Amino acid sequence: MLTGSDPSSRRCHTCLIRITGPLLTHSIKQAPDEVYGQDPALRAELARRGLGYVLAIPRRHLITTAIGPRPATGLAARLPARAWQRISAGPGAKGPRWYDWALIEVTGDPAVTEGTGPHWLLIRRRISNGEYAFYRAHAPHPVPLAQLVKAAGSRWRIEDGFAAGKELTALDEHQVRSWTSWHRWTILALLAHAFLAVLAATQPGSSQPPGDQLIPLTCHEIRRLFTGLCPQPPAPATQLHWSRWRRRHQYTARACHYRRRALAPTLQSVAGVIVRLRL
Repeated sequence: MLTGSDPSSRRCHTCLIRITGPLLTHSIKQAPDEVYGQDPALRAELARRGLGYVLAIPRRHLITTAIGPRPATGLAARLPARAWQRISAGPGAKGPRWYDWALIEVTGDPAVTEGTGPHWLLIRRRISNGEYAFYRAHAPHPVPLAQLVKAAGSRWRIEDGFAAGKELTALDEHQVRSWTSWHRWTILALLAHAFLAVLAATQPGSSQPPGDQLIPLTCHEIRRLFTGLCPQPPAPATQLHWSRWRRRHQYTARACHYRRRALAPTLQSVAGVIVRLRL
């Protein structure tokens, strides 16, 4: 677990501030995992910079109230039925992600000593089984519950991006033989993923014929179209050139392996002699 005194945690929240600081002023955009929600240094730094956040916290996390510190799960159990509102956390693979939400304004956050604005405990309740999820929320000024819910529903965006990059553009299929090769592969895979995402986001809204019931083009469908409609086999000379290049490098690699295996018995004999001399 990462805490405020953990060097890894300090590096993580420093990167978050550096990356998102210019973009998040007076907005609610931060929605990381529970590890970061428990980091008081991260919450204090975001508030000091005037940045709003929604940070996931565990159910046993203590919340400061007028009657003293209370665990988040205890506060949720005290809420009446009228405190809950059913709001979608955003579109999912099977439709809107509906949950029941409640918002409790708390007296403050002991970790936050600078900055102004209200502090809340945001509670999400699953409709099917009543399971709770908790978030610490803060903003420099009052914001509606729907905006906090939208931020909480975006916490998996980075994980979804990595998963899509692995599936669409083979982000995780590099051989990691060196930093340079890994860096080049990763950059190219991310660029290819960005290309697909931009095409999917900027497609014309009325491109389909009248009467056709079609969903918009997705990144996966665009990649399938490129794969199927744009095969351009290289010229024979090019194919022969790359065949010679591959076989030349394979010959060099095999020769190096054979040479190393041939030297192995000799090196073992020399090592044995040195050990006997030392004894």
